[in-house]
Amino acid sequence: MKAARLHEYNQPLRIEEVPNPVITDPTDVIIKVAGAGVCHTDLHIIEGIWEETLGTELPYIIGHENSGWVHEVGSAVTGFSVGDPVILHPVASCGKCLSCRAGEDMHCEDLKFSGLTVDGGYAEYLKTSERALIKLPDNVDPTDVAPFADAGITAYRAVKKAAPLATPGTKVVMVGMGGLGHIGVQVMRELGNADIITVDRNEERLNATLDLGASHTVRADDHMIDNVRQLTDNKGPDIIIDFVGSDQTHADSMKMLRKGGHYFVVGYGGTVKVPSLNIINNEYSIVGSLVGNYNELYELMVLYGRGKVKLHSTKFPFDQANEVLQLLHEGKINGRAILVP
Repeated sequence: MKAARLHEYNQPLRIEEVPNPVITDPTDVIIKVAGAGVCHTDLHIIEGIWEETLGTELPYIIGHENSGWVHEVGSAVTGFSVGDPVILHPVASCGKCLSCRAGEDMHCEDLKFSGLTVDGGYAEYLKTSERALIKLPDNVDPTDVAPFADAGITAYRAVKKAAPLATPGTKVVMVGMGGLGHIGVQVMRELGNADIITVDRNEERLNATLDLGASHTVRADDHMIDNVRQLTDNKGPDIIIDFVGSDQTHADSMKMLRKGGHYFVVGYGGTVKVPSLNIINNEYSIVGSLVGNYNELYELMVLYGRGKVKLHSTKFPFDQANEVLQLLHEGKINGRAILVP
């Protein structure tokens, strides 16, 4: 099969022929890939940021936002048949550890994370576990939903944590209206009751959020903090969800947040620097949020099936993987990019 593999950090992927994955465990499932989402985490993997954390041996196939059709099943697979359209939770979990039994797949003690710890979906086929699959309705094209497998459930999980705090009359600021942010706005519209203020540098992205449920938009410029404070009665937002996670967005968020406010950090790459006295005196809550679990992916797909959440995406031929990654690096991808084998 054709695959895009990482051979060296900070070097382009190599598109080459490799052996098809094979079933080695009775619960294994081979998927014919319909679409593979292109994510900023893919850039970070190529840059080597995850090298020490993961320790994954090179070369391997990246790509953790995947959807497709069941191609082959192991002998113990009972819930899926060849040809079923599916979306894949990125984690093939063990199902036995305490985290799995609590439903928190992404904290599994023996996880296999497609595209990070094992081969992923930048390929024609990939291997996963029956536990990772969610069957799609026949009227849903798997190619259209691949980015929900990570970007979607990452945004969903953060908003789901924040939603009980987003009571009527509260103000939530959502920073970064790219691939995650535009999903987050729609989920907050469905799960919360706060007024939504979106922040981004890109005017086109901001304007699009007004149709998705945002009440106000603010350009990320030198006047951003003042403009946000004006929209929050000069008190600051009750909730900030940061989909960017840079040093600048961390610093700005801590300057804007009102007393007793909640700051959810989703994007990463920067460092949150705040004196402990400020945290205590203002009773700030700073909360990290990882990729969502299996149930959260199921819930998000229910919302998608009801037409409550839309995905803004652009499809590209699989052979253009390196070019698409470069466009993402340059900030020229609006919404999400999907590679189609």
